[in-house]
Amino acid sequence: MTERFLIDEQQLIEYIVGQRWFGTKTREVSRANVLDVARLRSTPPELFLLLVEIRFPEGTHDLYQVPVGVDEDGEWYDALGDPSLTRELVHLIRSGATEQARDGMLDFRSVPGFAALGRELQQARTISTEQSNTSIVFDDEMILKAYRRLEAGVNPELEMLRFLTEHGFRNIAALGGWYAYSGRPLDATLGIVQQYLAGALDGWELALDELASAPERFLGRLRRLGEVTGTMHSVLGSDSSDPAFCPEETSSESLGLLTATVDEEIERVFLELGGEEALAPIAGRGEEVREQLRNLSHFGTVGRVIRHHGDFHLGQTLWWSDDWAIIDFEGEPARSLTERRRKRSPMRDVAGMLRSFAYAASAVEILRGTPAPPGWEERARAEFMEGYLATVDQSLLPPGRSAIDRLVCIFELEKSVYELRYELNNRPDWVGIPVAGILRMLDATAPA
Repeated sequence: MTERFLIDEQQLIEYIVGQRWFGTKTREVSRANVLDVARLRSTPPELFLLLVEIRFPEGTHDLYQVPVGVDEDGEWYDALGDPSLTRELVHLIRSGATEQARDGMLDFRSVPGFAALGRELQQARTISTEQSNTSIVFDDEMILKAYRRLEAGVNPELEMLRFLTEHGFRNIAALGGWYAYSGRPLDATLGIVQQYLAGALDGWELALDELASAPERFLGRLRRLGEVTGTMHSVLGSDSSDPAFCPEETSSESLGLLTATVDEEIERVFLELGGEEALAPIAGRGEEVREQLRNLSHFGTVGRVIRHHGDFHLGQTLWWSDDWAIIDFEGEPARSLTERRRKRSPMRDVAGMLRSFAYAASAVEILRGTPAPPGWEERARAEFMEGYLATVDQSLLPPGRSAIDRLVCIFELEKSVYELRYELNNRPDWVGIPVAGILRMLDATAPA
């Protein structure tokens, strides 16, 4: 196929580097190459989808999805800012189209019965807080998420949403459809359409608001959050016929690999610690932390490993229609797609949420000027764990509460060390939160 517009390489570099979703802003870009292009609409404004390779001086590269609109004068612009062109993408998904690119194919697929895809779309608005993707909401009923930085393989969010939908898990925003590329550069998921949960409250903001005004009310919601999480994990571990999702048994070697990875990170982070006052409680205690990790790891199996959320915290939840919904199944964006699809213990998700309670208990004073009630974090942890353990498939967990607590503690330590590095680099005023998490582990008596 041919294009009737020209894109200047330097102009393309400047455009991509200036976007919020460009993930490597601290690195110099040496080249931008259009690896493939597909024309998706032939009348002005025309719609083209570009796969653009961004190259760096050291020889590495990233690949980005760049949909562009082209006006009657041949000038190009960001198509995802044009409601008529975003509606065209949804129309292609609705119709189940297959479109030829220059060197590959674009497949658009819909989920049968997704009602919002059958309606005429009126209003479209871009979510301005999106960081790594571009999301457009249509009529407060449906949301299109376009993945900007691409990796080979099925995006875990599409994979997880399809599985959970097919297996009857209701506490998600329903999947409506998706589009994907297959061809010379790679096979990759480009975007998904989901139900938009109009009027939903962000779980993190709700926690801060109610911690400041009605802390008991939020505590009353957390047992249910534990139940929803336990149900999600049970569903994710329920299908032994699906190789991508069947639960797998683990061995003592698996625990050894886990603790070795955490141990290396502890050593690396503590070697880099400076003399900040907030770090005083853990300064010079790196070996003590590593010894406590070794003590915690002296038990048998870690239970079974399954696909899990991978980046689970209050900000990945919504309170909607008097219940919890879980969102954003992409996993940690800094990890590779292969790592994000790896099966892990469900306790890793649990630990992430418990750390989120610790953050809420501290952040409410920083952001709302109101301290959390004494003991609130401990009560939040207890409410969540009671709901979780009463609901989750017990075959996924190590046997006995002592082993469960040890495994959760290992994952909390992993998370706290990651948080420590992040806060030192990005929010020094928040360093005390991961420090307190590490101290919790140091001061606790490990279960016998």
